[in-house]
Amino acid sequence: MHDNDSVMKGHVATLPVPEFSSPAFSRPPALKDARVAIVTSAALSQKGGVSKWTSDDIHYETIPSDARDLELGHLSPNFDRAAFHADINCVYPIDRLNELADRGVIGSVADFHYAFAGNQPDSVSGLRLDSGPACAKQMLEDAVDVVLLTPV
Repeated sequence: MHDNDSVMKGHVATLPVPEFSSPAFSRPPALKDARVAIVTSAALSQKGGVSKWTSDDIHYETIPSDARDLELGHLSPNFDRAAFHADINCVYPIDRLNELADRGVIGSVADFHYAFAGNQPDSVSGLRLDSGPACAKQMLEDAVDVVLLTPV
């Protein structure tokens, strides 16, 4: 019998980690004034969108803020999907974000949110040079100040 957690930890420990000499950073406004978007690695798409994510998929899906017809495309057989089917907020906390906006904790919820697949090629170069900047451009066009990352 294999201990999948140990096997995965051992594998991850061998992967190269990219280094960035001068990472981009800008100071966001206070949360009460900030426009917030979700970026998840749960490989979500709207029903009728991407039918199958692949094992080294670098594309991302754009999810309208009011969409609730989401499908989980996470490929790992070890991932428990039960919680997602009971409440999408466990991987995509859109309702909690709307509640924070209603209470004035955050300024507003972005019109669009974004889903990537958590399984990326070892180099992550496609993500760094292609889909990542394209997604960031869309967020800038939507005046997003803060991103809530929900890794899966």
